[in-house]
Amino acid sequence: MLPQGFSASGIYCGIKTDASKLDLSLFVSDRPATAAGVYTTNLIHAAPVALDRSRTPSQAIRAVVVNSGNANACTGDRGYQDCVRMAELAGTAVGAKGEEVLVMSTGVIGRFLPMDTIATGITTCRSKLATDNDALVRAASGILTTDTRHKIATRELTLGGRTIRITGVCKGAAMIGPKMATMLGLIMTDAALAPADAQKLLTAATEDSFNCISVDGHMSTNDTVLLVANGAAGGATLTSHDLATFGKVLAEVCTELAIMIPTDGEGATHLVTIDVEGCANRDTARLIAKTIAESALVKTAIAGADPNWGRIVSAAGYSGVPFDPAKVCLWVNGMQLYLNGAPVAFDAKDASRSIRENRDTAVRITFGEGTAALRFWTTDLTAEYVRLNADYTT
Repeated sequence: MLPQGFSASGIYCGIKTDASKLDLSLFVSDRPATAAGVYTTNLIHAAPVALDRSRTPSQAIRAVVVNSGNANACTGDRGYQDCVRMAELAGTAVGAKGEEVLVMSTGVIGRFLPMDTIATGITTCRSKLATDNDALVRAASGILTTDTRHKIATRELTLGGRTIRITGVCKGAAMIGPKMATMLGLIMTDAALAPADAQKLLTAATEDSFNCISVDGHMSTNDTVLLVANGAAGGATLTSHDLATFGKVLAEVCTELAIMIPTDGEGATHLVTIDVEGCANRDTARLIAKTIAESALVKTAIAGADPNWGRIVSAAGYSGVPFDPAKVCLWVNGMQLYLNGAPVAFDAKDASRSIRENRDTAVRITFGEGTAALRFWTTDLTAEYVRLNADYTT
């Protein structure tokens, strides 16, 4: 459900070749809103990333317009001007200035946007704006590329006697390799937030959610997560304890959305949750988890239901993190396979069956270097993933 003061729409306008797949979405606040953003750290980044970076944090955003099917990346000055024009068109449609609009794009890299198509589409989107769940679902669907389902998460909380809603949408199924987040996401709330607080909360929420997922380790050119807060729930700008409480719920929404991405990973047959424990700090835990998550040999072992502990511990070993190998322990789906640097006896058939018969696979690896821990999510790697990405642009 959308927060108060927000409306949304999603349509097919002709960017994609398949008319059954929506490709343009519009999200509108009925009043100027605070906005914050986190973006890809890829040096090769799309025009909308450059535009939105220059406009956030802000306290005067009225709309976010999103197209799918075309990334508007690696398109030079023309691509940037098209992005600016896209914001202007959306602004005009909703009675705002172009600079009060943020833009996100996703799809094939290196193609210019069909601006006439988008101009017509934005006008249609404006006419279909609504506040009901169907409008939200259509808008969440219009941002998808190879995703097989829309991704929405909502929470409500009571602060100072008022009900506040946080609703997020995201997309992502491949080209997922976090360092910010390889996907698009928009989090809307009717809470009142100061721009600096919104930026701080979004950055923190992203760190333990979208920065803890991977499908293939490939960082996109278009990574963007936006937080838009319009204050429509009423009351003063959140501070102190209320701000901290809001931040915790925001992190829950981001985590729920983040997990949906590897769950829907291209060709994936398993969602893999990796718990890394006993590290000197969270940065080293993250590096170990990411290295395991992105190992093709680990991912293919899980696809084949092979409890191959050697691939997991060796991936940790080449992560670049120093640790005592004699203190490493490993469990897969609760079965201990490795203890203090050496394998232990286990029923390989039972371990294989537990992987094969369950979509969720749990990997827990512990070290003796400290108390820091981190949870990370990834997928297996299947022949279907290879097929999908081999055929994506042909």
